[in-house]
Amino acid sequence: MTRAVLYVCHGSRIAKARDEAIAFIERCQKHVKADIQEISFLELASPSIEEGFEICVKRGASHVSVVPLLLLTAVHAKKDIPDEIRKCQDSYPWITVTYGKAIGVHDKMAESVIKKIHDAASIDSSTVAVLIGRGSSDPDVTKDLGALAELVQRKTKLAGVKTCYLTAATPSFSETLESVTNTERNVIFIPYLLFTGLLMKGIEREITRTENEHIILGNYLGYDPLVEEAFLDRVNETLCVKGESYAAYHD
Repeated sequence: MTRAVLYVCHGSRIAKARDEAIAFIERCQKHVKADIQEISFLELASPSIEEGFEICVKRGASHVSVVPLLLLTAVHAKKDIPDEIRKCQDSYPWITVTYGKAIGVHDKMAESVIKKIHDAASIDSSTVAVLIGRGSSDPDVTKDLGALAELVQRKTKLAGVKTCYLTAATPSFSETLESVTNTERNVIFIPYLLFTGLLMKGIEREITRTENEHIILGNYLGYDPLVEEAFLDRVNETLCVKGESYAAYHD
């Protein structure tokens, strides 16, 4: 069996975001034992999933592990990527496919958030942190980000760790920011995003407008070593599933 890993990044119109994703995957590839490793994008960049899958087949893959580089499990992980995989299987029915999980709730991700909080400002027992999620109508997104917030709370002495969302879920980022406009204690916002982009630029603008020195914006997660470790766990989990087809997960 010739095993391939097809990494699926989200994609972005912003070149820096695409470059960050590629650089991160290339670092991870050094720690993955697979005969073939290819990078693809769900949208807004190339190669597409179908194109990446075709490359794996042309390179001789008999088994393709498709691993999404996604923070949380939502529509992209549950529907959009599986739909693309089905198209690939229609074209190459003899290829065995396994499908990995989004990073999801993971201790290393909580540690990465804590690092971003400490990088942003000195904290004490009165400090509040707020995780800004992309948002989704899928309830698993709010459940998982809430669970990560609880992990961060347990691992720190923060007064509180809250969540808010940029779209399609509540509480919204704008409402949460408005509620702390006059705060006299530090409130540190951490964008729970993997890369820079239009969303990050919008967050920066809104926080700057508050003109309150106690409202502090930390950096987005980026592709730090802790995120790398969490993602590699998901890659290796997928590679450990042998002889099971993608269909076995989705019948």
